[in-house]
Amino acid sequence: MKKKFLKKVILTLFTTALFIFTVSASPTEYEQSVELSGLQDLDPLVDLEITVEIQAIRSLQKFDFPNPRTLEAIDWLSDPDFFVKVFINDQEFVSDIWHNTKYIYNPNFSPTLDVSDEEEFVNIKIQLFDWNSVGNRLCDISANGKDVELTYSLKTGHWSGDDMLSDSSGYGRLNGCTDGSMYKLQRDCELWFNIYQNDYDGDGIPYWTEVNVYGTDPQIDNTGEDTDNDDVPIEWEWKWDYDPFKKDNHYYLDPDNDGVDNLEEYYVSQWGSDPFREDIFIELDYMEESPDGVISTLPEGVEELLSTAFNRFDKIFHIDVGPMGGGGEIIPFDDYIGRHDLDDIYWEYFLHEDEYNWRKSVFRYSLIVYDPGKAGYNFRRGAFVLGSNYVKNKPIPSVPKKMQTIAWAGVYMHEMGHTFDLSNPGVDNPNIWEYLNYKSCMKYAYCYFLVDYSDGSRVMDFNDWEDMDLKHFQREW
Repeated sequence: MKKKFLKKVILTLFTTALFIFTVSASPTEYEQSVELSGLQDLDPLVDLEITVEIQAIRSLQKFDFPNPRTLEAIDWLSDPDFFVKVFINDQEFVSDIWHNTKYIYNPNFSPTLDVSDEEEFVNIKIQLFDWNSVGNRLCDISANGKDVELTYSLKTGHWSGDDMLSDSSGYGRLNGCTDGSMYKLQRDCELWFNIYQNDYDGDGIPYWTEVNVYGTDPQIDNTGEDTDNDDVPIEWEWKWDYDPFKKDNHYYLDPDNDGVDNLEEYYVSQWGSDPFREDIFIELDYMEESPDGVISTLPEGVEELLSTAFNRFDKIFHIDVGPMGGGGEIIPFDDYIGRHDLDDIYWEYFLHEDEYNWRKSVFRYSLIVYDPGKAGYNFRRGAFVLGSNYVKNKPIPSVPKKMQTIAWAGVYMHEMGHTFDLSNPGVDNPNIWEYLNYKSCMKYAYCYFLVDYSDGSRVMDFNDWEDMDLKHFQREW
């Protein structure tokens, strides 16, 4: 260990001197000088370590009353008992067991391994298990089998394999439904993660990339720099493989065609957006509790049901009830809210009296009030309202709490469907027998029982998931 430390000190001094003497040289000349010196250390400033950070785990199990094929329980005796195995260059790391929970956020499991500084690639494997007293069972988090195999580059700081830049499920996100198994009882789950290496200057950009590609100083934190003046900083462009020294018109670039351009993707990157995967953002505000005790908020569990429905199809659902800087505002109580009132609320609580508020082209807007005249409706292409005094008794008064949660999620998803311009003959159809196989919350007969759109797999069906127009809500601007 002392010899390795001494080697690091000598290499650091030598590399620093070499960098100073060649500061005026071109990147090619500098690269040649390093090659001639015989240095092979990919980062002479630090002893390289790799960290695999597990960020979230979610069961994609779904429960909808009229559709028994969606009862795909991961564990029939309880909610799942998840644990994770991570292998870094065949070194095994095992997490604690998270008992009896379907959703785990910030699990505090980030195994780290000291790796060779002379070898570019690091092999990583991730497995998700459901613990069981009679035998652990692998959960499905990949389109290519249940194990996730990745190769990480110490030169670029990017990885490839069963997850990579620009794949449909998103970079750093694994989805067991991607293989089409969501109705096949394969214990489908999603897992969010990040892989990174230690970095002397703390900007996350590897030494090798800084010296050999960017020509920046690996001892200076470049976070926030925008050399090409395209309004997106170097660290975002590095992560998503754009050239930070070539001006891109990120205002018009939208590679995933979800209506959120790259500049906006940067704005919401702190909340998990991906410029190459479809993301759906929506803000939610509430009305104060009514004098007779009716609460105009989504019951516990609704957000998870909605996330599961969208995330299964790699359309990642982000709802802002406060953490994203705009949602969760409380509207003063009024026993009736009409259309004109809704426009005023939209202007004050969503746009905050700013006609050019950037959020209006990224976030849809939703509002729960006591009485808007009916259970819900869209009052703009990208905005809708729900009436708590109506939905609280759906599908029938005094139903079990779980069914009320499904009812709220179903009607919320129904009104949200109009922001996607879902408009086939089954949408808003009150006839229970017509288009019976159109199993979608967009049909009134299923609205309070089903938290899903139809996938077109049945006779006389429509494929809502393919027909969604993610840009529809922006067209009124």
